[in-house]
Amino acid sequence: METIKILIVDDHPVVREGIGAMLKREPDFKIIGEASNGVEAVDRALELIPDIVLMDLRMPEMDGVEAIERIKAQRPDIKFIILTTYSDDEYIFKGIAAGARAYLLKDAPREELFKAIRAVSRGESLIQPVVASKVLDKLAELSRKTPAMDTLSDREIEVLQLMAKGVSNKDIADQLSITQSTVKTHITSIFQKLNVTTRTEAVTTALKKGIIKL
Repeated sequence: METIKILIVDDHPVVREGIGAMLKREPDFKIIGEASNGVEAVDRALELIPDIVLMDLRMPEMDGVEAIERIKAQRPDIKFIILTTYSDDEYIFKGIAAGARAYLLKDAPREELFKAIRAVSRGESLIQPVVASKVLDKLAELSRKTPAMDTLSDREIEVLQLMAKGVSNKDIADQLSITQSTVKTHITSIFQKLNVTTRTEAVTTALKKGIIKL
């Protein structure tokens, strides 16, 4: 049986001790160290090279997300499981974006934690159902609110390009041989697709996304 080396990171000593005592009962788990904040976590992880880091999120000196990012930058082979009391969307997405392969709440059954550690060790991912539902809801919301940039038509991109040059609606209509009413329709559509409300915002967003160039 292959041993999984684990580093526990949490700013509460009682929590670290409790998690450690629970994991030590499993024959394939080996606790190789602890850390009480993000700074310590980075130092200990780079020193001990664990297979898995159980990472809390809210901690003094450096939070868990930043700690994950710093460790990942130097040791991309180390895997992370977030173990926290926070199920807010902001924490979930920041943690996953930083590179965590699993996201569990501290009230999860111990069997679920064991399962997550073994799954992540194998290169898999695991997210609690209550957290996964939030992820799916957020993705659905983003898909509704942020249309794909490639939904802009060729004509709308032409209008945007002229807007970026400061060309008026009348002159855009003349240059493209369309009516001013059609220009306004295109601009309204552009605003909706880019989720903006002004010409300046539309041009700025389009430039940032590489849709148009000056």
